[in-house]
Amino acid sequence: MDTFSLVLTIIVALGFTYTNGFHDSANAIATSVSTRALTPRAALAMAAVMNLLGAFAGSGVAKTVSKGIIETPQGDHGMWILFSALVGAITWNLVTWYFGLPSSSSHALFGGMVGAALAGGIGVIWSGVVEKVVIPMFISPIVGLVGGYLVMTAILWLFRNSNPHRTQRGFRIAQTVSAAAMALGHGLQDAAKTMGIVVLALTIADVQDGTEIPLWVKFACAITLSLGTYAGGWRIMRTLGRRIIELQPPQGFAAESTAASIMYAASYGFSAPISTTHVITSAIMGVGATKRLKAVRWGVAKNIVAGWFITMPAAALVAAAMYGVVHLAFE
Repeated sequence: MDTFSLVLTIIVALGFTYTNGFHDSANAIATSVSTRALTPRAALAMAAVMNLLGAFAGSGVAKTVSKGIIETPQGDHGMWILFSALVGAITWNLVTWYFGLPSSSSHALFGGMVGAALAGGIGVIWSGVVEKVVIPMFISPIVGLVGGYLVMTAILWLFRNSNPHRTQRGFRIAQTVSAAAMALGHGLQDAAKTMGIVVLALTIADVQDGTEIPLWVKFACAITLSLGTYAGGWRIMRTLGRRIIELQPPQGFAAESTAASIMYAASYGFSAPISTTHVITSAIMGVGATKRLKAVRWGVAKNIVAGWFITMPAAALVAAAMYGVVHLAFE
């Protein structure tokens, strides 16, 4: 086994984690920044710390990613497949970040894995893709939309007779908690996905057997995700925080609480790798719909949802093309 391909793949995996961090930092903090509950830098620092803690909070998602999406490839051939998958995911992250589109880093990764596996002649576990990726991709936004609507409706009813200024101030404070919970869930979900990829690389290289995550892998993925988060993703933050609806503190709290609850349930209850982008975006839409349906800018929402559907095939195509390049160059 060529050590070079293993080291390069791990470096690229950490590069994916970094892009995941700055691409998805908006998920955790866009609502709290847009409602002025937190300053941008304070929000990013908080998110980075909570991402770090979330990375150590559970490993069920990592084991799902490392085993269950594609057949475990072997040798240098398998390592280059994994390398190509990561390049496909990173490329799509950068494209969607440039256009300010809150797409899913998770589904870019899964799309890259499928595309590279097909190009490299490795079996795709389609039942695992459907069960662990496709079904949660459809269910989690629906739950986020409905959950956001119900939570916001409950808040409106509970505080219907309260002083508006005092309520706004109270929810602005509460948002620091809900944003932290969101960032913790992001670390729990997204750091674990890269941990699973690194474990898969170590398995391919015959460095380890099984799905246990070495401590150094946890630290490396957690710190890299946190650094990426602190770098910030301002383009996507504007889309989530202002372009879907104009958020107020109670709405921001409702959206963040809903999304965080869904991520915890998916991580601990089902070990399902879901998209933090999908759940927070759909929760914001649900919250906005409590004002009136026209309060949500459905044109912007439509473009975001369209991006969700093209993420996996787009990343798969880039990964397949990348595999063709490395196959000619190294195999």
